[in-house]
Amino acid sequence: MPAPVPRQRAIPAAEGGQAPAAAPNGGSAQDSSEARAAAPSENATGRAGTAPDRAETAAHTNLTLLLIEDDPGGSPIVPELLDQSGKPIRVRTARNLTEAERLLTDDVHCILLDLALPAPGRAGGGDDELAVLKHVLELAPRHAVLALTGADDTERGAEAVRVGAQDYLVRDELDGRLLSRAIRYAVERKRSDSAERRLAEGRVRAQENRRLERGLLPTPLLDGSPLRFAARYRPGRSRALLGGDFYDVVRTPDGTVHAMIGDVCGHGPDEAALGVELRIAWRALTLAGLCGDQLLGTLQQVLEHERPDDEIFATLCTVDIAPDGRRAGLCLAGHPSPLLARPGHPVRLLPYDNNGPALGLLPGARWPRMQVELGAEWSLMLYTDGLIEGRVGDTGERLGQDGMVEMIRRQLSEGLRGEKLLRTAVNEVRDLNGGELTDDVAVLLLDRAV
Repeated sequence: MPAPVPRQRAIPAAEGGQAPAAAPNGGSAQDSSEARAAAPSENATGRAGTAPDRAETAAHTNLTLLLIEDDPGGSPIVPELLDQSGKPIRVRTARNLTEAERLLTDDVHCILLDLALPAPGRAGGGDDELAVLKHVLELAPRHAVLALTGADDTERGAEAVRVGAQDYLVRDELDGRLLSRAIRYAVERKRSDSAERRLAEGRVRAQENRRLERGLLPTPLLDGSPLRFAARYRPGRSRALLGGDFYDVVRTPDGTVHAMIGDVCGHGPDEAALGVELRIAWRALTLAGLCGDQLLGTLQQVLEHERPDDEIFATLCTVDIAPDGRRAGLCLAGHPSPLLARPGHPVRLLPYDNNGPALGLLPGARWPRMQVELGAEWSLMLYTDGLIEGRVGDTGERLGQDGMVEMIRRQLSEGLRGEKLLRTAVNEVRDLNGGELTDDVAVLLLDRAV
């Protein structure tokens, strides 16, 4: 059975910019119907829910009203309508929800729905008096909706607002000024509600992301170790908690303390996710007993499988501190060498002559493990290049490793230790840069005191 042809209400002012022609006195319903049939038809191709938010464009274009009402006699209930600037409001008419669905094009801003219209499947009546409204709200979730009731049915109109309509109007009280104002207010109210909903959804997503990122930061496993641990982390991405830098510290059952710090090239969420994967893989492999070249080779395989692009690589520094705390094994994969501070000795960098390539650059690469002496009392600082690549004042020069060593030496001489030392160091680097650092910064500090 073919679908009924939608009728267009004869309001040339809405569609052609002319004032509506007045029907002669005594004009019949047939005359009115013929006038409606003569109105130009409109393309009805859009569907609600797939177009951009119509309410947001209401302030920049003529408003369009879709009237959904069963009017077998053809008697118009909508007078001439003007928007706030005096432009005519276009009106389309649908006799049922099938026609309404076809007429919901992208330029419709508001729907005026007769609540007396039967909902699909309810021709014989039913218990839900607002079924037709609920159907329209599902059909057009982004449109403003005005409910139309009779004078003796205002209670149902109020209930319609509670269900989701922007307002309700009484049929017998309709006039052009009232309806025009109601349409404008409904469109603005829908726009405001939509904006508030998107803002609330954005807040929820941001909170969820923060909880997720905070949960992905490592919890050091140092139970039973005499070493003290501190860390400082500052992602380069705005409003992020996690960047491409990553670190971790664990103590294995034999008493060895393993520490790691790394940096995935790039600063986006993909790099942050890859950094988390590498950190978790490092912890699992370390607890399984791997270290040195064997561990880094396996991590490179993980990176090659998980990276979104073949150009992505990661630098890494690992140290494994013997149970007696006096010596450590060091592996470098394209990463800056750690800083060692000991009482009575100058602050210095650990050797980096056998620095291997970054992970993901050379298939089958090797990473030699160097043995270093720490002594009885020491502080060992691992860091990413975000700490040393900031600028120094107006000179344009970078802080560099030499500048970092001198800065840490001075801060240690001032009695700074642990968390306070790292916080002061990161803040000073930022101040020297003249503002926030664009790169991620991660710093890890292990101390052994006698």
